[in-house]
Amino acid sequence: MAQNTWRETSLKASRALNLISDETINTVLLAVADEAVAKTDFILAENQKDLAAMDKANPMYDRLMLTADRIKSIASDMRNVASLPSPLGKVLEQRTLENGLSLKKISVPFGVIGIIYEARPNVSFDVFSLCFKSGNACVLKGGTDAYNSNAAIVSLIQSVLKQFELDENSIHLMPAGREATAELMNAVGFVDLIIPRGGSGLINFVRDNSRVPVIETGAGVVHTYFDEFGDKEKGADIINNAKTRRVSVCNALDCLIINEKRVSDLPYLCEKLAESNVVLEADTKAFTFLSGKYPAELLEKANEKSFGTEFQNYRMSVKTVADIHEAIAHISQYGSKHSETIVSENEVQITIFDKEVDAACVYTNAPTSFTDGAQFGMGAEIGISTQKLHARGPMALPEITSYKWIIKGNGQVRPK
Repeated sequence: MAQNTWRETSLKASRALNLISDETINTVLLAVADEAVAKTDFILAENQKDLAAMDKANPMYDRLMLTADRIKSIASDMRNVASLPSPLGKVLEQRTLENGLSLKKISVPFGVIGIIYEARPNVSFDVFSLCFKSGNACVLKGGTDAYNSNAAIVSLIQSVLKQFELDENSIHLMPAGREATAELMNAVGFVDLIIPRGGSGLINFVRDNSRVPVIETGAGVVHTYFDEFGDKEKGADIINNAKTRRVSVCNALDCLIINEKRVSDLPYLCEKLAESNVVLEADTKAFTFLSGKYPAELLEKANEKSFGTEFQNYRMSVKTVADIHEAIAHISQYGSKHSETIVSENEVQITIFDKEVDAACVYTNAPTSFTDGAQFGMGAEIGISTQKLHARGPMALPEITSYKWIIKGNGQVRPK
């Protein structure tokens, strides 16, 4: 029975959350945000233990690293979540049947949400704020690389819950190791939903092995298509921002697709990338136009692995196409249905791209770096869904609720 303790306590905590007022929930979230800032030194000290064990060349290093500014930003996101209206109790549908039965469809929490994620300790704060606001208990299974950071964050949150005499099991951190992951994925009847956040390997593993329902999130093989009618000044800024703002995140650019009629503009479009030492893996035509105009030590010929790869570092592929249809075909073959951009001034081309590209977020003349719950005005995000069932794109409060029917009668019985 001992091994099931977390299951039972999380389930119990999820039921208790249904009885907490939104005012109290907001007060707690603000208190956690304040405590995070106040305990910055403690969090950073624990985070440093994790960083010390990771090679700085590892693409995950930047995701693992917390700073005082990042903690302030996390706290700001939590305060934003607190300021948002509750997603619970919303009347989604209502009617009265001919027999007098009153039907009401209302939004409710899922119950217990499990999150399996890699070395991203900020996720611990984001998940708690969104789950707590939406009445869900959360069970966290972070990566071993971030265990000290996650343990510090969860202990801080639980201390605030205790101050308000609330159930500290509203958030639970699973032990490090694969055994805990397997236990979470098999917690049928105790966990209502699992959301994996990380690379394609993690997401595929959870999807293929979990007995608990899964929403796929995170993996991003992201493209920017520079169209025949693209503005090269806009294009250069968009490409640079999408690639170099933060290379380790899922909305970072992986492949630049360029119309062959504009391939001569490649050196200009990629000029700013060289300043960040971005390595380009270019197909034959693109390589020809970049040779001698892009640093030789940063230019390589594309191979079979250049396309369909989520690089998560200062590396990007370049693909030349004949037209927009070939560009969309390339995205269809290699993309992960996360975020895609077209740079074009032609409305016909833009309309084709918007309609035919199958992705959660489709942009025109803007970088994919905006695919983020906070940037979308959601306060924070629990993940970016790349599937079509239930939720798609940045997932925040409405996306982590379900619904139920409330039926009121007055003695009616159904005829035989």
